[in-house]
Amino acid sequence: MTNWRTTIQDLLENSALRPLIFSRHRWLLVIIAALLAIGVSVGGGWLIVEVGVLPVIALLGALAAALWMVYDIEVAYLGVIGVITLLPFASLPFSIGFKPTFLDLTLVGLFVVWLLPYLLGEEQRFEATPLGALVLVFAVMAVGTFVAGLGHAALTVTLIRRFAETLLSLALFYLVVNTVRDVGRLGRLMRWLILGATGAAALGIILYFLPDLLTIRILSALGRLGYPTGTGVLRYIRDDPSLMQRATSTSIDPNVLGSLLNVAIAMAVPQLFAKRPLLPRWMVVTCLGVMGIGLGLTISRGTMVAAALAILIVSVLRYRKLLPWIAVAVILVLVLPWTQAYIAHFVEGIQLQDLSMKMRLGEYKDAFILIGRYPWLGVGFAGAPDIDIYTAVASMYLTIAERMGLIGLAVFLVIAAVLLARFWRWRKAAERFPDLEPLWYGIHAAIIGGLIAGLSDRYFFSLDFHHSVTLFWLIVGLATAAVQIAIQQDQTTLNVQRDA
Repeated sequence: MTNWRTTIQDLLENSALRPLIFSRHRWLLVIIAALLAIGVSVGGGWLIVEVGVLPVIALLGALAAALWMVYDIEVAYLGVIGVITLLPFASLPFSIGFKPTFLDLTLVGLFVVWLLPYLLGEEQRFEATPLGALVLVFAVMAVGTFVAGLGHAALTVTLIRRFAETLLSLALFYLVVNTVRDVGRLGRLMRWLILGATGAAALGIILYFLPDLLTIRILSALGRLGYPTGTGVLRYIRDDPSLMQRATSTSIDPNVLGSLLNVAIAMAVPQLFAKRPLLPRWMVVTCLGVMGIGLGLTISRGTMVAAALAILIVSVLRYRKLLPWIAVAVILVLVLPWTQAYIAHFVEGIQLQDLSMKMRLGEYKDAFILIGRYPWLGVGFAGAPDIDIYTAVASMYLTIAERMGLIGLAVFLVIAAVLLARFWRWRKAAERFPDLEPLWYGIHAAIIGGLIAGLSDRYFFSLDFHHSVTLFWLIVGLATAAVQIAIQQDQTTLNVQRDA
């Protein structure tokens, strides 16, 4: 009996809602539990009639996961990361006026667990950080340009939902900074990102080499969760089946998969040199190999170049032992027979000879025309006001300038500059702590890779790719948290030395 009591007490004390459980507001837990019981009973019976048994079982599983999140906020993080990496476009198989995505639900759960103690007055600490004000300015500008843009486009439920999702992703920055305050949690979240991306890459490789009909059947089975179905799930260069196929995994678009693997590979490379890596070193090598192959099969030139440059920059700054291996890898890619088609595809892109690059240059030209007409605050998020221009362009920076004007782009560039400046300023402090150093360089390498990829991809700032926007602000938050941890540990060390 004593053991059971001890176990229950440990569970309560470790719960993410511990401030609520042991506060004067704990009566709320009784009400919440009663409402959940009533809701499950009544709602479950109705859903079985409406949508069938299997969706209801899946929903109950999701509810159990939500309750687990209450016990540990890291479980809520794991849910968000798992959806971002493995089921980024999945949505509920039934509508409640709209179909919430899995990412919507896991994010809301994460925010509820974080905010409830604040709302009840049981948690007082809130760390804004020097970047916090800039992110807030960026978010307020986004709201302002969104409202202004409604003057020339219709307001729809889909538009409202997608813009709200973007704001939720921006707010994730504050959540991360205020819940990741130690090296242990920072490392665990980065480990899950690396493993999730490895899983996505492995699935992409398997589906790539399976017979086409079987791959179509497997991916089409996700249609119940809002995924596309049919032969269109297979992707090729320029959507031409006579050209090379491109890996997609469950990311629908090969460039979207590439953007995930880009930041995850950059994040994982410093673990090769860590004294205590996040994973056994052989597993780190395996993960990098799987993600590298997966990234190559996406044939996403922009993300491959971004990952390579991020790794090169980090290698020059800290891990120079990696430089000879980079040289060997480049030579092998250049001389191996089965990489020649990739090399030719790259050369065509550099020479601006292939249709994809010509179309992209056309997009850039049209984007500059739009920005020239609406330079300061852009056209908002609803659409272009003129029939001869459009807002779709393969560049995060041009997309921001189109949507939020040059002022919005300037704010974003200042955020990026401050983030990198803090990385440079505190890097020596991070290097003094063996457990923090590889995490420090890994998360900032991911930032560098994402910023470089943004030159040729828009996924980190697009209403259509909520999970990519969430991933970007998640790693921005983790990088900021890493800086705060380095500052705190450095000050603690100085205080100890001073006292001694």
